[in-house]
Amino acid sequence: MNQPTPAIVAQSAVRRLPRTALLLLCVAYVIFGFVGRDGWKSADMASVGFMASLAQGGSDWLQPTLLGIPSNDGALLPYWLGAWAIAIAPAGTVWADIMLRIPFGVLLGLSMAGTWYGTYSLARSSRAQPVVFAFGGQANPADYGRAVADGALLAFIACLGLAQLAHESTPAVAQLGFAALLFFGLSALPIRRKAGLWACILGLMGLGLSGAPTLALLFGLGGVVIHVLDKHQSATQATAKQSQWVDSGWIVLVCAAVALIASALQLWRWKIELPHALWFNWNGYAQLLVWFTWPAWPLVMWTVWSWRRQLLSRYISRHLVLPLWFMVVTLVATLTTGSSDRTLLLALPAMAALAAFALPTLKRPVASLIDWFTLLFFSGCGLIIWVVWIAMQTGVPSQPAANVARQAPGFVPGFSFVVLAFAIAATVAWAGLVQWRAGRHQPALWKSLVLPASGAAWCWLLLMTLWMPLLNYTQSYQTLVERAQQEINLPGCIQTQGLNQGINAALLWYGNLPLAPASAFSQCPWLLVEPIGNREIPATVDPNIWTAKALVRHPGDANEAFWILQRR
Repeated sequence: MNQPTPAIVAQSAVRRLPRTALLLLCVAYVIFGFVGRDGWKSADMASVGFMASLAQGGSDWLQPTLLGIPSNDGALLPYWLGAWAIAIAPAGTVWADIMLRIPFGVLLGLSMAGTWYGTYSLARSSRAQPVVFAFGGQANPADYGRAVADGALLAFIACLGLAQLAHESTPAVAQLGFAALLFFGLSALPIRRKAGLWACILGLMGLGLSGAPTLALLFGLGGVVIHVLDKHQSATQATAKQSQWVDSGWIVLVCAAVALIASALQLWRWKIELPHALWFNWNGYAQLLVWFTWPAWPLVMWTVWSWRRQLLSRYISRHLVLPLWFMVVTLVATLTTGSSDRTLLLALPAMAALAAFALPTLKRPVASLIDWFTLLFFSGCGLIIWVVWIAMQTGVPSQPAANVARQAPGFVPGFSFVVLAFAIAATVAWAGLVQWRAGRHQPALWKSLVLPASGAAWCWLLLMTLWMPLLNYTQSYQTLVERAQQEINLPGCIQTQGLNQGINAALLWYGNLPLAPASAFSQCPWLLVEPIGNREIPATVDPNIWTAKALVRHPGDANEAFWILQRR
């Protein structure tokens, strides 16, 4: 016998969130962060270097390299997309910078769409439906699914770890978009068979070509098992058993194709590193999980507790088991791979879906606690952003201005009326939203996540407008490249030794300098080397051949520096 559902939802609680407001929130969150900023150090800038090398014919399309060094992430498709965007860009670095970020903005939008439609499909399943009232008045399945999906999208945007990493031009953004597409495909198979199957195919192929073939196989094969064991496919349209096995067979074949392609193109990258049994390491993982997935993780825990009867039932509850599988696989991968934060990014669509299923069972005191904490946290963050910006412009208050001068020596703040207008409009919108949320309105499932999502988007917009010049100064390599250009005053090629890929990419992309790797046999008049110890020149550099010209330092990071040496 099926376990009863814990969701008790009336039709009045599934009011539709205004589509225009939701769309504007998503568009603003995507645009601000991709437009108007340089490539940041170092993974973002290194990815740009690989894309530029492909676009300019400097490396093989099946093995992207930067100065002859291949990437260590096994990704192809993200670099192809960026290279194609650069190739069609008008002449000029500024336009190329904008164009190469467009595909990654689309991929971030794809992750939002996959989260919404995947959650909507799961909420339409029979075991996710709320209690049927004796005299009617329970939530309509379509309206209920839409309200839960709105909550999932808001929870996704509200996750703190999404902001920076999802606005980079790296393979992690492509993996996020295709993982969300695969999540939608596996969720929608029972009710939208063709769309779900195509989404599974594209999601698996995209993940495999974006540097995550192992995760693609785990997601896909685990999803097949869940699909086969799900005996309650849909509340309105039960999928025939034959179709269920046919769809599963197609997904297994695609998984096999992904494995073969990854083997043929040498895309497998085994990075298994068992976590150390030390308190320091586990404490770091715990802190990353807490702040990166906030506010989704407390709601996920509430979902697991409130829906525990269905989880422990003999029947598969697709709306719980499928996102849990995605989340658990990603968490295990986070613990056993080096890039823990970028791997954890792939868990956010599934965690947002699980968090949304907490909303039908959320108690009013808990919802009020979320609202108050969110209001205080994001209002405080927004106030700090405004105070520091005012201090940069006027010098008052003096302490924030002194902190900026100490952290970013040489930085000269600029002023833009357009930027200020965007920031003021966003702040007024936040104040209006807070006033609306404090008023008395009819209950709606998604109301508890409006403030977290809007607060995260508001603070991110303020950072990407008011603080953008400061962040570009401290996080990009533009100033470092300009200082190097001032010291290199003779023509000829430049050898590099020991520099990270981000600096090499910046020297090529922003400085347009003729770099050559130190391993290549050449008689270049210049050599750039990474210092060792107390800013010393490495012993491998022959002083009879090279003489020190200058030590160039990054203005915002003392660890980012290199010596410029000139051939005697």
